[in-house]
Amino acid sequence: MSIADLTGAMGIAAASLYHAFGSKADLYREVLRRYGSGGSISLEEIASAPSSFEAVRRMLDGGIAAVTASGKPLGCMVSSGMLMTSAENAGLAAELKAIRTASRKALERRIARDVKAGVLPAATDAAALARFFATILQGLSVQALDGATATELRAVAAAALRAWPSAPSGLL
Repeated sequence: MSIADLTGAMGIAAASLYHAFGSKADLYREVLRRYGSGGSISLEEIASAPSSFEAVRRMLDGGIAAVTASGKPLGCMVSSGMLMTSAENAGLAAELKAIRTASRKALERRIARDVKAGVLPAATDAAALARFFATILQGLSVQALDGATATELRAVAAAALRAWPSAPSGLL
């Protein structure tokens, strides 16, 4: 969608939009701020989840709900937004990368806590496991854009969760 499309749909002049937001990048940032509050699990929720498995389950469930919400565009602005962009938007693309990285690192720390506590096997690679589930989450967004339903994506998430390392004492 172009600025002309957006301002036309809103019935305002481009100058009004730029006066309110400053630039297209600032408009995108404002949308991200508002968007960030809906559907996905926060860094604090990852850290405070009863287990890393539960954090991942909630992350996938929230992601599926967000990328398939009725009446909203499919996909995810954070997972799919600005993956390939022009030099003029490199700063904004870096901000999105930082958001994705922060989420993955929070999950890595939560997994590492479970490894240290003996909930997960000592050989569990927290970084690789966190990256695996971040990849699944981002892939759900792409699949939603390609037309996958919430039911289909829940089946994918269930398959991914079966890859979770077994707890030494069967605590999961």
